Amino acid sequence: MTSEQTGAGSTPADLIGAVRGSVSSFIRGKDTVIDLALTCLLAEGHLLLDDVPGVGKTSLARAMANSLGITWNRLQFTPDVLPSDVTGVSVFNQGTGGFEFHAGPIFASVVLADEINRATPRTQSALLEAMEEKTVSVDGVTHILPSPFIVIATQNPVDMAGTYPLPEAQLDRFLIRTSIGYPDFESEISVVADHHAGKKVSELSAVVTSTDVKSLIAAANAVSVDPTVVDYIVRIVAATRTAEGVSIGSSPRGSIGLLRAVRARSLILGRNYALPGDVQALAEPVLAHRIVMDVDGEARGLDGATVVSQILATVPAPQPA
Repeated sequence: MTSEQTGAGSTPADLIGAVRGSVSSFIRGKDTVIDLALTCLLAEGHLLLDDVPGVGKTSLARAMANSLGITWNRLQFTPDVLPSDVTGVSVFNQGTGGFEFHAGPIFASVVLADEINRATPRTQSALLEAMEEKTVSVDGVTHILPSPFIVIATQNPVDMAGTYPLPEAQLDRFLIRTSIGYPDFESEISVVADHHAGKKVSELSAVVTSTDVKSLIAAANAVSVDPTVVDYIVRIVAATRTAEGVSIGSSPRGSIGLLRAVRARSLILGRNYALPGDVQALAEPVLAHRIVMDVDGEARGLDGATVVSQILATVPAPQPA
């Protein structure tokens, strides 16, 4: 399916299948991660890919960007990148006698923030307003970012040399945090064969239009969620705040994000209604990075993923009527 074949008459399943097929043609054996990336897109959230170098974090982000018929830019973060290199800068125009705003690479529908934890905290903070408010303020003037807008960021483990851990406020702006992991044997054989044949992710072309993407987002927003499922989401998030070994649990932003993600996943799976299983599948990637352990929890080796798993085992799911 090409971008010329999408549009009027295409169902959400057709459009989602086109994007899935395009990305999976390059990212082999990682269907779950691809679906999480699509979930972020349709839920109008942001995705953080956290893993060791060389497993395809940047390739997944680029494959997503190339497959969508919307504008995209790449930001390669290094310690010398300044906030103005991200947001843009006002420049004095001698001809007009006034300042003109020159937009930075953040002004795109898809922004690939490569190795975000190699930027200094000051530069990382330049993304906060953009990711939450979808605006950028420079010299007292607020500029609206394109719609849709998604940041797909990659980072290496924070204990590696030359990295800066993302603060909790920055992590909380990401709807989903996940890792790719090493491919299975057959998938790695396929990846190596493609590389040997000279196949590049930059060769992927758009398979949907910007109108298609907006229609999918609207369809995800229209997915029906029963009040019992909403209640289930809130009870899970509330439990993260009182769990043993936790210093800070998830805020209401986590509840809202989990609801948005549940709607998007339901659409991706071909349903116009949400199920408790959607909540259970997304609770860890949506909530784990929002949980901060206390000293006792760290000493016991607990982390956010473990806490969420324990909560899912104790908070009863709603039963069919």
